[in-house]
Amino acid sequence: MEKKYDEIREAVRKNYSKVVESYVSSAGCGCGDDSNNTCCSPTEPGSFYKISSDLGYSETELLKVPEGSNLGLGCGNPQAIAAIQKHETVLDLGSGAGFDVFLAANQLKNTGKVIGVDMTPTMISKARDNARNGNYTNVEFRLGEIENLPLADHCVDVVISNCVVNLSPEKQKVFNEVFRVLKSGGRIAISDVVATTVLPQKVLEDMAMYSSCISGASTIQELETILSEAGFENIRIQPKDESKAFIRDWAPEIPISEFIVSATIEAVKP
Repeated sequence: MEKKYDEIREAVRKNYSKVVESYVSSAGCGCGDDSNNTCCSPTEPGSFYKISSDLGYSETELLKVPEGSNLGLGCGNPQAIAAIQKHETVLDLGSGAGFDVFLAANQLKNTGKVIGVDMTPTMISKARDNARNGNYTNVEFRLGEIENLPLADHCVDVVISNCVVNLSPEKQKVFNEVFRVLKSGGRIAISDVVATTVLPQKVLEDMAMYSSCISGASTIQELETILSEAGFENIRIQPKDESKAFIRDWAPEIPISEFIVSATIEAVKP
């Protein structure tokens, strides 16, 4: 199984490396290798600006991040449920080019700290460049796997993530690690996809579907069990039926919105 897990991680890593490479090669218009998004300026329909707006980000949020940090990735807006307070330490799982990290830093207003963890070296490099270009001094990006977080125990107030945990083949390890690094009373505020029914076998066996945030989705009941076993309390998982509108575009050849939906995932460490 460990070999299989490594194969999944490598497929995900390669896919998201291509996202960054495509952004750079297109001089900033930013289309992922397997994306259905069109390349266009941030103000035109189909751009990453519109994609993120559809995910729940406000115009104010979208205009106040470094250029190149928003790659049009995700399935929701964890900022909307995180209730980030000044002086807190925030951790972003699968931070990509830094989009949600910078938004969290904007909420902190030069207090506290935001740490982004991503296993893709090209994403980390891009995020660090974006931080320098945006003059962010209270953010840090660390290379690592979310199943083995490069953080000390009890050092984080809130953990956010946007459509990343589903990409992990070892979700129990992810939430065990999240529990470890959270302070007592710390919380999680995650946007991710959940399975509403059994996925077709051809989808489960398609590695491209896994890398596209589809075939790795767990059911709400499975996630509740995982979170409970990790030690979390006040578990709340809320499906967002309206997300089916954009999920349909992820795999037009398959009625994928019949099998998965975006959801908010919240819980507290006692």
